[in-house]
Amino acid sequence: MNSLYDEFRVALHSVWTRRWLVLAVAWGICILGWLAIASIPNRYDSRARLLVDINEILPDDVQGSGGRPQIDQIRETLTSARNMEKVAATTGLLPAGAGEREKASAVAMLQKNIKVVPQQDNIFEITSSVAVGSLSDADNAKLASGVLDSLITVFRDDQLRGGRMNAREGLKFLDAQIADREKALREVEARRGAFEAQNIGLIPGGSGSPAQRVEAARAELSQIDSQLISAQAQLAAANGQLSSTPATINVPGMGSVGGGVARQQLAGAQNELSSMRARGLTDAHPDVIALKSQIASLKAMADREGTGSGGGGNSQNPAYASLAAMRAERQATVSALSARKGQLMGDISKITAQQIQNPGIAAEYDRINGEYTAFKAQYDKLLAQREQVRMRGEVQTETDAIKIELLDPPSKPTSPAAPNRPLFLTLVLLAGIGGGIGAAFGLGQVRTSYATAAKLERASGLSVIGSITEVVTPERHLDRRKKLVWLAGGGGALVGLYALLLVVEFIQRGMVA
Repeated sequence: MNSLYDEFRVALHSVWTRRWLVLAVAWGICILGWLAIASIPNRYDSRARLLVDINEILPDDVQGSGGRPQIDQIRETLTSARNMEKVAATTGLLPAGAGEREKASAVAMLQKNIKVVPQQDNIFEITSSVAVGSLSDADNAKLASGVLDSLITVFRDDQLRGGRMNAREGLKFLDAQIADREKALREVEARRGAFEAQNIGLIPGGSGSPAQRVEAARAELSQIDSQLISAQAQLAAANGQLSSTPATINVPGMGSVGGGVARQQLAGAQNELSSMRARGLTDAHPDVIALKSQIASLKAMADREGTGSGGGGNSQNPAYASLAAMRAERQATVSALSARKGQLMGDISKITAQQIQNPGIAAEYDRINGEYTAFKAQYDKLLAQREQVRMRGEVQTETDAIKIELLDPPSKPTSPAAPNRPLFLTLVLLAGIGGGIGAAFGLGQVRTSYATAAKLERASGLSVIGSITEVVTPERHLDRRKKLVWLAGGGGALVGLYALLLVVEFIQRGMVA
């Protein structure tokens, strides 16, 4: 512990004996450092928040129609070279008649010092940093907010004008595409017509390719099979009911020769009414209403004819006639479904046979049909898209399709964002003092001198008999006191200069505010 203390005292004595070197080095480092800090211009930052939104009135599936911009697109648009050049010219950074090199330099400076940070889907924070050495602090602070004002104005004007231009350009592009598709579609139609005329006996009629027609026929055949099974079951049920129903019934009051004329007409009308109901006609049908009125009249006439010979006679059973009509209708349905099934099976066999006999023709016809279908789908899609673009252009012309709202206006900076001069000035002062002390200590280590008798003994290996203490005369003591005052004055002047620089810095900041 004593050894460390002695070493510290020796080092402190070595530095103190070279105190003028410490002061000179400290002054040199501080002057150079403070001059370097003074040469750095103050940087002022201004911030603003911008809302960019587009009214999604129509679906956005057409390129070039002015759809909702993405985050990267907005960032690139804001910091584009064209916008930066306009901002530089508006704010005075780019003088009139500037050359291409000056324009490129101003654009690069603005692109480097303008940051666009997305906060949400359509909200962006824009920051501009300005540190022009040729301008004062007040001008730099004013320019920082002015750059954002100009940038937002340029962006709003370009977006509002660009939406309409994009719609017009989209219409021109789609018109050209529609014309190309229409020309190709007509060529394919002409080629398909010529192919059909050349192979009229080998290509079956109907729309679509042979494979498509076979597929459609098989699908319809499957439905007809299920319908035919149901109709056959209904016909079997009608046959069973008809076989258990008598054809005639005994009607009291009807003679053996069949009764009066009115009664015979009444029986016929009742049979006809049963047939109508079997066909599904309701009581509200005009024919049913008329027949019911006729039956009522015939009943009155039959009552006036009397009972005839007083015996009974057989008459046609109305239920039997109704079931017979129902069976006839179901037989007709089964016959029609069977005929359609046979026709479909014949078409499938015919198309399949033609494909087997002429595979190349069928394949070529399928290819032409597929090409026609593809062109037709593209043509229809382009027509629909053109209508959407036209409507979007009208919307953007008549309404505010693009919404650009300034949530937070550009801030007015009152203090520089960088550099932190008070901190840098303090660090330079500490570096100067530390550098002076280090220089004095290093010089003491280089020179071969011994501050104590013990250190001389260790270095020489010989015993030191004694040491002589320095005798300070009054004159020398007075001279040392005078030099100490000068040293304190030099150190105080250094600290005073540091304090003066701090005061000047805060005064400049107050002038900006």
